[in-house]
Amino acid sequence: MRRRVIAGNWKMYKTIADTRAFFSSLLPLVAGEKNCDIIIAPPFTAISTAAEAARGSNVAIGGQNVSWSKEGAFTGEVSASMLLEAGCRYVIIGHSERRQFFHETDDNVAKKSLIAMETGLIPIVCVGETQEQRDSGLTEEVLRRQFIGGPGALTQDEFSRILLAYEPVWAIGTGRTATPEIAAAAHRILRRCAGEKFSVHHASALRILYGGSVKPDNIQGLMAQEELDGALVGGASLDPKSFAALVKAA
Repeated sequence: MRRRVIAGNWKMYKTIADTRAFFSSLLPLVAGEKNCDIIIAPPFTAISTAAEAARGSNVAIGGQNVSWSKEGAFTGEVSASMLLEAGCRYVIIGHSERRQFFHETDDNVAKKSLIAMETGLIPIVCVGETQEQRDSGLTEEVLRRQFIGGPGALTQDEFSRILLAYEPVWAIGTGRTATPEIAAAAHRILRRCAGEKFSVHHASALRILYGGSVKPDNIQGLMAQEELDGALVGGASLDPKSFAALVKAA
């Protein structure tokens, strides 16, 4: 059985002081939870603080983005080795907001995934369609294209070390959540892609998270779907009690 994952993406929220307060509240609430992997991805400025606060706990730290280069004259970028040194174990790659606002491509996603793994980080690779694409009946085409150009460009060994996250753009920060059935259908598409590109074994072992307005009041319905292996959570991860409720539901 695939181990569940609940990952919180704080996006551009929380200061260092906020981060300390969050972990002070969260850690006692999830201390006894051993049935899923718990990840928090704070903004870059708070990673070291989060890693220090989470040391010795069952909560791992992730970055929200990474450069495809080891180092260089890339103002404003952060390298995989910097994330690792700051205390990250995971890194989110290809989030819909990165694709939408910063024009990240599937090729960028593949390059970033490679550099992350070379450095020792575990990528959480995101894919997902827009509302317009879904309304046009292009969901499967878009997911296949993003899969083939991104995680599908990895070797079998590399692919076996990543997590995938289905994040329909129309459900990110909108309050709209894909029904459990819609989410499961998209996950099945992605798992088929993995089976066709790699093997049935790789497909069955792949952990696919759902992201898109996940909250305590809808998590149980989503997690009841066998295809969903956890959640990549935005807004609901900013409150320790809300996030702890998601962890317990998983």
